[in-house]
Amino acid sequence: MNLREQYEELEAKILHPKATLSSKTKGRLSPEEEDDVRTAFQRDRDRIIHSKAFRRLKHKTQVFFSPQGDHYRTRLTHVLEVAQIGRTIARALRLNEDLTEAIALGHDLGHTPFGHAGEAILRELHPGGFEHYEQSLRVVDILEKDGRGLNLTMEVRDGILKHSKGKGQILRDDSLTLEAQIVRVADLIAYLNHDLDDALRARILREGDIPKDFIKTLGDRHSKRIDTMVRDVIFTTIERDYVSISLSEDMEECLYRLRDFLFERVYYNELVMREFKKAKSILESLYNHYLENPRLICPEDLPEDELHRRICDFIAGMTDRYALHTFEKLFLPKSWAIS
Repeated sequence: MNLREQYEELEAKILHPKATLSSKTKGRLSPEEEDDVRTAFQRDRDRIIHSKAFRRLKHKTQVFFSPQGDHYRTRLTHVLEVAQIGRTIARALRLNEDLTEAIALGHDLGHTPFGHAGEAILRELHPGGFEHYEQSLRVVDILEKDGRGLNLTMEVRDGILKHSKGKGQILRDDSLTLEAQIVRVADLIAYLNHDLDDALRARILREGDIPKDFIKTLGDRHSKRIDTMVRDVIFTTIERDYVSISLSEDMEECLYRLRDFLFERVYYNELVMREFKKAKSILESLYNHYLENPRLICPEDLPEDELHRRICDFIAGMTDRYALHTFEKLFLPKSWAIS
């Protein structure tokens, strides 16, 4: 019995009966020989961490574009926080931590430059529309490794595709696994708290702006609020016998109201929207330029729909600073030194 098989046997002994076992994976798009050390979900996690798309997340916006301060969240720190919260919940519930972590680390690989502003812009420009969770799946299935993709397991792919909620329903039970449901709620817990924290840091909000009922329910500190939410998920899920990953009614209602508060006071804030318009102008200019000059990104002639797809993939993969540099190179006059 090799090391992987020993660990799979251990999973079967210690994990909850409703956990997703590595040995019971539904497999990959292309069958592969199993590793003798790592489980299938551990290999997926490793492939995601070593991907180019994952490394680019460090220079992609979460909410605030190209922030000057060192402590604002980026898309990379966001996925790390989601992974940490997800693993805490998974361990407490005796569900599969490796699967939870792999989904969490891969869930935003398809995000655009300039955060959700970039996503909204590509949704307008690309004839087929654009959703970052669909693009994340496209990244791991097709775009990574020069078109070969990462060939992840079905469980990780499902979790990546179904993690997003936008302004929709927080909890859904249409995922293949409870671990995917954990990432969905961990994503919400992470961004509600760190976006609130960053908004305070940017002075878009002040402590006194936070409604007192949120403080009473969740706590008066960043760490306390996360702890309150995580504990509610853990103990409500246990109380409801693991039917799904759950929140208490009071907590779910509180999170909906906190999300609405952030949309009103932060995401649609005048200063943020001003930057949104700048990002829109940059990405529109780049998109239309490549549409008129397709040879800049592809040597072969493509049908119009494939050309749009290629441009969308190219721009979605850009970091904030690469998009800004490319815009400057294409549209701004070059500065010449005067001797």
